[in-house]
Amino acid sequence: MSDYRVVRNDEDQYSIWPAGRALPLGWTEEGTVGDRETCLDRIEQVWTDMRPRSLREHLAAG
Repeated sequence: MSDYRVVRNDEDQYSIWPAGRALPLGWTEEGTVGDRETCLDRIEQVWTDMRPRSLREHLAAG
């Protein structure tokens, strides 16, 4: 069983990334570490709006 971590980019998009590997540019740790299913469950809980943050902000501005 491999450990993963939940990562997020500047557009508030989420993914999983293998623990112990350097993060790709533009991504930061969200804080959740565990097996693949645990991390995917966390993403399902927090990523409720799939639109990129820039699009949400643009639409909110009218």
